[in-house]
Amino acid sequence: MKLKIKSGDLVRVIAGDHKGQEGKVLRVLRDKNKAVVEGVNMISKHTKPSAQNPQGGIVKKEAPIHISNVQLVDAKTKATTKVGFRTEGDKKVRFSKKSNQVL
Repeated sequence: MKLKIKSGDLVRVIAGDHKGQEGKVLRVLRDKNKAVVEGVNMISKHTKPSAQNPQGGIVKKEAPIHISNVQLVDAKTKATTKVGFRTEGDKKVRFSKKSNQVL
């Protein structure tokens, strides 16, 4: 399945407990159709002491959120937009369907 969200995109959560929150996509998990968004869906993970973290304790981190629950934010209009694909010359580019601008 072709995903329309890439890492580095600014997205807004459109459904679920974190509806309305915005953040940058840190990672896209293609096999699970999920994305990790900065500052969204924070979980508390209990960690054992290790060489990297000698103290151990509770660490806050982002959990993946389903790709269908996020939508790209258009840089021009600051509103959510659908993403389309078109060819410009010999390149395939993503564009915002709201402002018709290449992303």
